[in-house]
Amino acid sequence: MSGGKSVIIRLEMQTDRIHFGQVASAVAEAGGDIVAIDVIQTGRDTTIRDLTVMVADDGHTNRIADGLKALSGIRVVNVSDRTFLLHLGGKIEITPKTPIQNRDDLSRVYTPDVARVCMAIREDPDKAFALTVKRNTVAVVSDGTAVLGLGNIGPYAAMPVMEGKAMLFKQFAGVDAFPICLDTQDPEEIIRHVKAIAPAFGGINLEDISSPRCFEIEKRLREELDIPVFHDDQHGTAVVLYAGLINALKVVGKDLGSAKVVVCGVGAAGVACSKILMAAGVGEIIGVDRDGILTADREYAQPMWRWYAEHSNPRRISGGLREALEGADVFIGLSAGGLLKREYVMRMARDPIVFAMANPTPEISPEEAEDIVGVIATGRSDYPNQINNVLCFPGIFRGALDCRASEINEEMKLAAAEAIASVIRDEERNKQYIIPSVFNQEVVKRLRDGVVEAAIRTGVARRIPREYR
Repeated sequence: MSGGKSVIIRLEMQTDRIHFGQVASAVAEAGGDIVAIDVIQTGRDTTIRDLTVMVADDGHTNRIADGLKALSGIRVVNVSDRTFLLHLGGKIEITPKTPIQNRDDLSRVYTPDVARVCMAIREDPDKAFALTVKRNTVAVVSDGTAVLGLGNIGPYAAMPVMEGKAMLFKQFAGVDAFPICLDTQDPEEIIRHVKAIAPAFGGINLEDISSPRCFEIEKRLREELDIPVFHDDQHGTAVVLYAGLINALKVVGKDLGSAKVVVCGVGAAGVACSKILMAAGVGEIIGVDRDGILTADREYAQPMWRWYAEHSNPRRISGGLREALEGADVFIGLSAGGLLKREYVMRMARDPIVFAMANPTPEISPEEAEDIVGVIATGRSDYPNQINNVLCFPGIFRGALDCRASEINEEMKLAAAEAIASVIRDEERNKQYIIPSVFNQEVVKRLRDGVVEAAIRTGVARRIPREYR
């Protein structure tokens, strides 16, 4: 079946009431294609079998399962596809770095010899970075209120995403990470819990916490902890966005200092993207949200919108997205699918740059706009120029941990973006290739080095790696 996927359907069949031919017919009638049959268990009157079936999509799977359930003498035990099977029992585990093979080993890693290590840390708490997992471990913390495009699905449902994040930390940068999903949505409780677990970790990666709560949570934790606190939905997006924009501007021959940028969606990511562009020296930035263009001429209940209005839109333009885009060089979308109309793009300056990053549906599809834009990027992996946070967070934490940075500051973020952008050589850069692949092995190395140098330069590094001494 072209473009399909395989699912595994486990069936319990009463052998005196149904024959396998009936099962095969039911699957075929529903449009499925059986590619494998495995006998799991068999007895005098029943047999349990796994059918591997090619299907087109989830709806197709449901139709096949419903058809099987309608048969007499059969029970559908479970339906799994490769994704669900990969998640069985979770996707990560903890393993010892040194095996315990005898009593002497046991005494060194646990009792009695471990007591000497404990006392050394008690006398000098900084030794925790050298003598425990703290030096290379990040907590991936979420309350499940803004998970992917799924919204507030809670801490239990958020765990697969946080586990995946931990896998990416390890795979791409050798950073050990552990998912911490908190069963509270009270900002004060989240702050309290994160502070309480901080002794075990060298950094805190906040993830999928809804706006505007995420701003206060991150701000307080940055102030009250002496390890890096990084809200990836904000700053990871901002770093990769700026990296892509550096190269996109080179493609169309424009300069950030004279560019007019419109940000559609002034939430967590929109604010962070705007701040990194302001720090980089953007010429003019205008924010648009559901109430229209943010302007200092209006009052806003949300503190972050008040701050944004005061620090953007210097000409105090009013109206909506259509008016904001008049003569704009760059559109940055962090809002909802379909909001950007082709006619709006045609009102922009020559060779406009469009970053339509709403997922899963971009603000405008590349097919609708590619003939009238200079460069277009999305958050999707099935189009060129994917703006993906995976390009940022493993390397930025690798650098921060290696120099024991007390925080991840704006200079470190700018250095991270510039490092990502530098991976693409001048002769490679074009409108279809402004951002490297997440699998490009140069990304983490360059990003790590840039972050360490920026941390040393700005005085937040508490350890100087050997190569910089």
